[in-house]
Amino acid sequence: MVEILPPLPPPDPHSRWKFLRDVLVFQLKLVLGNIQNFVLVPVSLVAAVLDLFIKGEREGEKFYRVMDWGRRTDEMINVYSAIGGYHATGGENEHVMYGDFTVDTIVEKVEGAIVREYEKGGTAASIKGAVDRAIDGMQAKGDKHKDKFDDAMQRTDEALRRAADKFKPKPDFDPGKD
Repeated sequence: MVEILPPLPPPDPHSRWKFLRDVLVFQLKLVLGNIQNFVLVPVSLVAAVLDLFIKGEREGEKFYRVMDWGRRTDEMINVYSAIGGYHATGGENEHVMYGDFTVDTIVEKVEGAIVREYEKGGTAASIKGAVDRAIDGMQAKGDKHKDKFDDAMQRTDEALRRAADKFKPKPDFDPGKD
């Protein structure tokens, strides 16, 4: 019996870990964004009601202050930073990121501590090596079944399309006629 060896590692040995880091950071940022939204809904409604009853320097002053806070915290969270985030397409009126008060800055500091431990050959290095070997093994086994998986996905896609087609109205169908 011939043993199948795991595929060669990618050219950048850290690309897998960057990917895993991006996945975990994205999930963290989504959670933070949801917490932000959970807080913003009632706070913005209260601010709007207060603006209706208490005249400020301009209409909606409190509401727009809450909106500005929401926009600034969105920029601090910067959910899509792995693909460029706000600053990939931002306009000239965009707020400057907030230095040490961004999720990315905090993650970079934690990551820096882990990388320093890894470079010393400590626990982080041995854990990384073990996880790399496990993922290489899974990918080697997964490659054998890739064609089967792709075929199953194709059949599922076709079945879903056929099922959806059954619900499309017929060309001569007129909902106004009896």
